[in-house]
Amino acid sequence: MPTPRRFSSLDAIFDEHIQREFADRDVDATMETMVPEPYVHCVPIMTGGYGREEVRRFYSEHFVNQIPKDATVTPISRTIGKNQVVDELIVSFTHDTQWDYILPGIPPTGKRVEIPHIVVMRFENGKVAHEHIWWDQASVLVQVGLLDPAKLPIAGVNQARELMRVAPEHENQSSTSTNHFSFPAPLGVPMP
Repeated sequence: MPTPRRFSSLDAIFDEHIQREFADRDVDATMETMVPEPYVHCVPIMTGGYGREEVRRFYSEHFVNQIPKDATVTPISRTIGKNQVVDELIVSFTHDTQWDYILPGIPPTGKRVEIPHIVVMRFENGKVAHEHIWWDQASVLVQVGLLDPAKLPIAGVNQARELMRVAPEHENQSSTSTNHFSFPAPLGVPMP
């Protein structure tokens, strides 16, 4: 087992955690970035886990091992506080595998999904203590063909596309400490 790394800043810890999830797809390495008893709570559909064993089970059975091959994470903005980082990003993927993280129990539809996310990550002693993850589930359901938006005020894919259009240079190029973003490459492109 590799020696755990110590990071100099919260955004570096955040980036390492996301890198280990999405690019490396390594549950053990992801868990190394977390406190002994973390939790992950996906607010829209209440998936995730509380405590080390539940979080590990969520990552290994419902998240990391199911990430679609063409999944990408596009950063929009980052806010860094004393013990917390809040990222605004867009997760894009083809629903070609069951991905319980966002569509639990739904067989692959083959549809393309682009959905804005907010990730609130809290830290204790240089490790991830918890993640609160937010997205608009109705817009996901529209994009995979499970909800008809004709009579509902749901934006679907336009939600992500408009955010990309209006966010100046994705706001992530700022070098200020309160709005800084530095995802490790290549998270803005298809992941291996």
